[in-house]
Amino acid sequence: MFSGIIADVGTITRAEDRNGGLRLSVAIRALGMEDVGLGDSIAVNGVCLTVVEKQGDSFTVDVSRETLNCTVGLERQGECVNLEKALRLADRLGGHLVSGHVDGVGEVVEFSDLGESWKLAVRAPQPLAKYIAVKGSITINGVSLTVNQVEGAVFCVNLIPHTLAVTTLSELRAGARVNLEIDLIARYVERMREF
Repeated sequence: MFSGIIADVGTITRAEDRNGGLRLSVAIRALGMEDVGLGDSIAVNGVCLTVVEKQGDSFTVDVSRETLNCTVGLERQGECVNLEKALRLADRLGGHLVSGHVDGVGEVVEFSDLGESWKLAVRAPQPLAKYIAVKGSITINGVSLTVNQVEGAVFCVNLIPHTLAVTTLSELRAGARVNLEIDLIARYVERMREF
């Protein structure tokens, strides 16, 4: 589990083909790997991945073809990515409960300066739209955010300068594709309604 509070922005330094999947090496700046062991989870752009190697100021993960088919932002060397280590039971939950299991890929339709903040509008895949509610939680590329407006499949969030400074969201533009994870509770409520 994660909180959606980004701890570092890393850079993919190697993206090596592994029979259709990828082995990624990610350079870190401030993440701190002293308490991370092999087999531990790190969210990379909102995708829960398993550490298979550690090398000083970087770590390596394997990404399956299935994961690559369901996500964006993990394919290219040089790509900057949001990073968060898995929560421990004693950690603060500053964002919301995040599983690191991407539910779908959305498309940015607007990214505009409002003066004191930025408005980010994203079109969610139609099957996810029913799970997105005003004042509900959404994760975009691993970042925990609050939904401020919903119209059909398009939802809006406001980004404060701090969020833009410590994540990769400042690089987004109209047409960009982003990883989305809906609120965990909404997913289970919908499943319970089926019975």
